[in-house]
Amino acid sequence: MKLRFTKENFVDGLQQVLNVVSTRSTLPILSNVLIRAEKGGVSMTTTDLDLGVRCRIQAEVVREGATTLPARRLFAIIREMAATDIELEVDEKNVAAIQGGPSHFKVLGLPESEFPPFPKVEESRAVAVEQKALRDLLRRTAYAMSADESRFVLNGILMSFKDDKLIVVATDGRRLAMAEQEVELSKDCKQDLIIPNKTVLEVARLLKDKGQAKVRFSESQVLFEIEGAELASKLVEGIYPNYRQVIPPDAKVVIPLEREALLQAVHRAALLTTEKNQAVRLAFTRNKLTITANSPDLGESRESLAVNYNGPEIAIGFNPAFLMDPLRNLENDEVRFELTDEYSPGVMKIKEPFLYVIMPLRTGAT
Repeated sequence: MKLRFTKENFVDGLQQVLNVVSTRSTLPILSNVLIRAEKGGVSMTTTDLDLGVRCRIQAEVVREGATTLPARRLFAIIREMAATDIELEVDEKNVAAIQGGPSHFKVLGLPESEFPPFPKVEESRAVAVEQKALRDLLRRTAYAMSADESRFVLNGILMSFKDDKLIVVATDGRRLAMAEQEVELSKDCKQDLIIPNKTVLEVARLLKDKGQAKVRFSESQVLFEIEGAELASKLVEGIYPNYRQVIPPDAKVVIPLEREALLQAVHRAALLTTEKNQAVRLAFTRNKLTITANSPDLGESRESLAVNYNGPEIAIGFNPAFLMDPLRNLENDEVRFELTDEYSPGVMKIKEPFLYVIMPLRTGAT
């Protein structure tokens, strides 16, 4: 195999697939990137057996072939080379000679035959989604995924295709984020997919502002096609909990709030919270929101915001990190906060189909 390519193209390609490469794998082949050169172009593939990513780059194929090379080492070498035009040649023993300007490297690889095959997913089940729309869905929900490995069904997001909608849900049992997007669905595309945590983050990283993404899926696998890149993943096995049961009915109190002002005020209040005293208290009175935090070890904070509110006085405590997550990941100027009482979950909404449910915390008045 022999290739000629620009440093920029090669580095960009490796960056698309590099995150999948494990730094602690017991199988050496999983630390490598599969490089395949054919008449149609050059592809790069990495996998951790659960998740695989493949992309194509522009390069001159002098001689066809395939090999696998240590991905992170190769990335470091190409990135640091001074030359912009680089040549890579691989012999029959999978030794790669890399030449660019005054620099010359020899890197030992492993044969293509040892590399796991890239998964194939049924073509018949495919849904097209605008990249920006899918990116917005993931950004508005992914932060609520659970990191508790004992609750494996929650270690990812639910993507539910039905009624010409894509509904995305994430929850860790203490808060829940849900967003929707209209899509065109055929009859055989109605299915619930639980996408693993790592896959969600990689898909979000690949998505752009323009163009379409295609989601193809079977009963056990999903494949995302995003502008020349393909990401294939196993699905999480199991049944996602009935998330609609935790969404409160119509609230007694609805308060419009300026998103950025609320985010900054909660952030400042959180400076005086600890692991033992995690709650910030939101007290709503006539045209005023008072945000307080109290820690016996640190002290207390108090800040007021002017709000458009004329309802009954109500105070409720929340984990500030959980309160800030949606505020950071939404772009709307205004959010709507819905409350029933100090013991019931709070709900955050925006004009688009989105809601965020957050469980309250006990907190003393300050």
